[in-house]
Amino acid sequence: MDLLRSLPLGLYLEQPQTWLHKIDPRVKFAWLMSFLTSYVLANNFWRVLLVVILIVATLIARIPRRVWQQQMGWLLMLSFFVLAIAAISPDGLGVDYQSRLPANEQILTQPANSNNIKEPAAEKKAYSYVLFHKGPVKVTRYSLSLAVRLSTLIFTVIYSTNLYLLTTAPEEITSGIESLMQPLRRFKLPVTEIALTLTLSLRFIPLVLEEVQNLFRSVMTRAINWKKLGLKGAFKVWMTVAERLLENLLLRADQMANAMMVRGFTSPNEHRVQWHDLRLKGRDWLAIATLILFWGIRLAIGTQA
Repeated sequence: MDLLRSLPLGLYLEQPQTWLHKIDPRVKFAWLMSFLTSYVLANNFWRVLLVVILIVATLIARIPRRVWQQQMGWLLMLSFFVLAIAAISPDGLGVDYQSRLPANEQILTQPANSNNIKEPAAEKKAYSYVLFHKGPVKVTRYSLSLAVRLSTLIFTVIYSTNLYLLTTAPEEITSGIESLMQPLRRFKLPVTEIALTLTLSLRFIPLVLEEVQNLFRSVMTRAINWKKLGLKGAFKVWMTVAERLLENLLLRADQMANAMMVRGFTSPNEHRVQWHDLRLKGRDWLAIATLILFWGIRLAIGTQA
């Protein structure tokens, strides 16, 4: 279960501080939402371009290789397998039908006195719906398009979210979202409570990964003979592990609540902590201008036909 530590899902990289760390969390949140929403009704060229942008941004930010190498590798491998499986899978559109037009389309456009006039035949571009067919392997235009959509969606959603969490501290995320949610106070929504809950949930992610890893290690060190247990016995063991995991997580949550009460936290209005002073700087305005350019390119070349 060392994979949980080698893949820093939802963890914040404190050092080194890259230029992505220094951008305002509200601007980075707008970029994250742009990556997640620009995918809708986009063509495959734009979807592949999003993957390229995420990889290039990671390299330009000079994030340590040990941080992103395995995670990006696993995601690229997963996306490749999804691409390969979906491409060779049946597309569901293999329906044979008879065209309403005659085989020789020149009959419709040929003039009545064409017996004496001979026009050169128009050159037609060869079109094939099936791109590759050898034995049981068959790749069509629709299956390939669907494969590209699925594989790029998996990579974009997972990696863009992780890159945001990797370069933004939980307190910055909380402050940024609370700042963006300020207009909702007019509707008497508990904005501060929602932001506090988000902070605690982000802090809780490493604890969950640690508890899962410890429980799996405890099962592996007992050298259980799974063949003798059978399916029913193995199910009971894993149900016991899941029950223990839930108990440990509830215990951690109770400890966190007690720590807040000891520190005098009664309500968000009476015990407020200003984590960060959110002010847009020069690099933030540059990121906003780049975001506007991003959406301009999306509307120009990325819209699905």
